[in-house]
Amino acid sequence: MGDELAANTLVASGSGLFPREVRTPREGRVVVVGGGRVLIEVGETNVELRAGLPGMVMQIVPERGVVIQTAGALIQGVWGNGRIETGMMVNLMEKPDSALEAGRLDVSLRGSVVLAGMARDADILRAAAELPVRGLILSSLHPALLPLALQMRYPILVTDGFGKLPMNSAAYRLLTTNAKRETTVNAEMPDRYSGARPEVIIPLPVSVEPAQPNDVETFAPGQQVRMRAAPNFGMIASLVRLRPGLSTLPSGLRAPAADVRMEGGEEILVPLVNLEVVG
Repeated sequence: MGDELAANTLVASGSGLFPREVRTPREGRVVVVGGGRVLIEVGETNVELRAGLPGMVMQIVPERGVVIQTAGALIQGVWGNGRIETGMMVNLMEKPDSALEAGRLDVSLRGSVVLAGMARDADILRAAAELPVRGLILSSLHPALLPLALQMRYPILVTDGFGKLPMNSAAYRLLTTNAKRETTVNAEMPDRYSGARPEVIIPLPVSVEPAQPNDVETFAPGQQVRMRAAPNFGMIASLVRLRPGLSTLPSGLRAPAADVRMEGGEEILVPLVNLEVVG
C-alpha cells in the first residue's frame, strides 16, 4: 500500500493462453489491497479554504483545518448566501429601519462592505454586483429575492429576518459605531445541526488578552438578550431575573424561564430556549 502507480500500470493478470490483465486507468496511489481487489486513489483536488477572520493560528487540526484566534466585535445573523469576503465597512444606515435604494450604490462604494437596512428590490442586489461591493449587511431581505441573493458572487448577510424588519438595536449600535473598519462578512448558511451561523467579524485592537469565551452559553441578570421566537423575534431586552426551577408559560408548558425587560420598559416571562445572549 502507498505505492504510486502510473497510468496503464499492470496491477493483476490471470494465467492461461489468453490471460486477462487489469491495468490502472489513471495515475494514482494504492490505498487498500485485499479480497482480490486493489483500491487506487486517483487524482488530487485542490480546495481553497478561506479563513473566516484575520487572526493568529492557534492549532492545526490534522485532515480538518486550523483554529484561528482574534479579538474584536462579532454579530451573528439569521441568513447568509454562502460567500465570504473582507473589506472596509461603509455605513448607509441613518436609523435601524432604513431602507436601501439602488441609487445609493455608487462607484465610491466599490470594494467596500456596505452596511445597509432593508432590501426589497432586485435592482439593489444587481447594482451591488456591478460595482462590485465586497459584501452587503442587511437588516432584512424580501423573501422573493432569496434565489437572486444565492446567485450573487459577493456575501449577503441578513441580521434579523425576511420581509420588512428593522435592525435590532444591539447589532445596529455595534455595527454603526465600527464603520470604516476592516470587516469580514462570513455569510455562511445557517445549520441547526452544526450550530453554524452567518457572522460579521470586526477585528479590534486590545491592550489585554481577552478571556476565552465559554463553550456553553450561561444566563445572568443584567445581560442583553435577543428574542428567538415570535411574537418578539429579533427584539433586544435586558435579563432581569432567572426564575428558579420550571415556570408555567402562557401556553401551559413548563420550562426554565427568565423575566426580561423590553426596550419599552415592559417586563415579560420568556423561556430560556427562546433567548440568546448578545452582551
